[in-house]
Amino acid sequence: MIINPKDMEVTVREHMRGGDGQVESQCVVPSDKLLHSRLFAKLTLNEGCSIGEHQHSGEIEYYYILSGNGIVTEADGDYPVAKGDVVITGWGNSHAIRNSGKAPLELLAVISVEK
Repeated sequence: MIINPKDMEVTVREHMRGGDGQVESQCVVPSDKLLHSRLFAKLTLNEGCSIGEHQHSGEIEYYYILSGNGIVTEADGDYPVAKGDVVITGWGNSHAIRNSGKAPLELLAVISVEK
């Protein structure tokens, strides 16, 4: 199966998870094609935008930073992230992410469900 970018649905969410501004989500793999996962998307956060603090129970979320700079907030503090970094959160822990730069923060987000 090949999925062409022109066939990937793009949506814009306001104040995602209570965050600031908008988050553009490009559905890279439709949910009906995922196995043991519920999300595989490219997310774009423009300057000043964020995804608010949220928790993952029974699932694990992976962020692979494609470009830009951000700050990830976890229970034990704030961590800078940039191109090439991977963030892994789950097991009932919470996290948030915000764009800390002028350029868009782009990342791949994958949420897999625990067995």
